[in-house]
Amino acid sequence: MPTALVPGSFDPIHRGHVQVVETVAGLFDRVVVATVGNPEKSSSGLFDLAEREELVAASVAHLANVSTTHWSGLVVDLARDVGAPVIVKGLRGVSDFESEVQMAQTNEHVSGVVTMFVPTAPQFGYLASRFIREIAKMGGNVSEMVPPPVARRLGELFRA
Repeated sequence: MPTALVPGSFDPIHRGHVQVVETVAGLFDRVVVATVGNPEKSSSGLFDLAEREELVAASVAHLANVSTTHWSGLVVDLARDVGAPVIVKGLRGVSDFESEVQMAQTNEHVSGVVTMFVPTAPQFGYLASRFIREIAKMGGNVSEMVPPPVARRLGELFRA
């Protein structure tokens, strides 16, 4: 199969994200995971795009056909630039689907790029980066929710 683009804010990447990337890596020859700037989330961000990409790269390093990048423009432009005719988005549940399908339809209309959805495994369906940020900021243990490189970085950031 061709190249797939997996975009997200990944602030920070968590085990649910990694599981989706692992699934996509098993289906496509090449996968590009892109940390993208989201203007709706910019005020609540923890890491800048470059650091988020570093954490994503460390978290998916075990996948030989996966590369990473970061991007601040339209995702469909990045898809074209990396040669990906497919965008893949992970879904936790129905609440994610409504906004994601609207975005997918818009992206296909303006660019011809198709979006596929991969459901997150049930054991990761509750994970949300915003909750992880909040728990970590308050000194809680998030090590079971995030890959080890992210747990280390959050520990460094919020160590008392």
